[in-house]
Amino acid sequence: MKKAMYLRDELLEQAGLTDRVLTEWERQRLVRPDGLTKEKTRFYAKDTLDRIQYIKTLMDLGYQPEHILKIIKKVGLPRTGRSKDRPEKLHAYLTVGDLAERVGISPRAVKHWEGKGIIEPDMRSEGGFRLYSETYVYLCQMIKDLQLFGYSLDEIKSISDLFRDFLAISQNLSAYSSAEAMRKLESMTGHMKHFQDKMELFKTGMERWENLLKKKKREISGLKAQIRKRQEPKGQKRGGTKDA
Repeated sequence: MKKAMYLRDELLEQAGLTDRVLTEWERQRLVRPDGLTKEKTRFYAKDTLDRIQYIKTLMDLGYQPEHILKIIKKVGLPRTGRSKDRPEKLHAYLTVGDLAERVGISPRAVKHWEGKGIIEPDMRSEGGFRLYSETYVYLCQMIKDLQLFGYSLDEIKSISDLFRDFLAISQNLSAYSSAEAMRKLESMTGHMKHFQDKMELFKTGMERWENLLKKKKREISGLKAQIRKRQEPKGQKRGGTKDA
């Protein structure tokens, strides 16, 4: 499920902050971005806005930055109850263009797959800016493979739905009822068997074509040699001319 997030300019507008103030709060470790794009653009989780409002309230009450940081670490934020101490290392995410470049497809293809429900971004801003984790590079390469194997986008969508079901079940056995979870797992097993059978046909076909291409390559080389020989002037031997 995609998470909502803010780009820096969006956060400043929503929070009513200046870039200078946010930069200072980041220096004081009161606020931290949740990640970076490939171009080092910072983005922030939705609950960062709650954090900022909380910081504003505490500052209005006279608390200093160092005291606010201790409060947040100890009790978290209202409503979420989560500690807002961000990890030191910011993970990089890919934009639509970055993902398309890495996979060797057009940005339009990424958007089309998303429109079909085959993939969905990890994060999306209110302005529609989408970010993807590195996992999607591999996933999109797999989608390309399935298309090469003759799968339609509707068939690939069914496979991606099953994959999401698998993740949901593996992460939480209570995500579905026992009967529903078993039905979905059985469906996955059936799709895997069908896919394996199809791969065996592809392997056999590929081996047949590899042998055919090797054979035809030798035959073509032989024909080219015969043609070159026919093109030689009469009376001229390879490597020199006939003595007068």
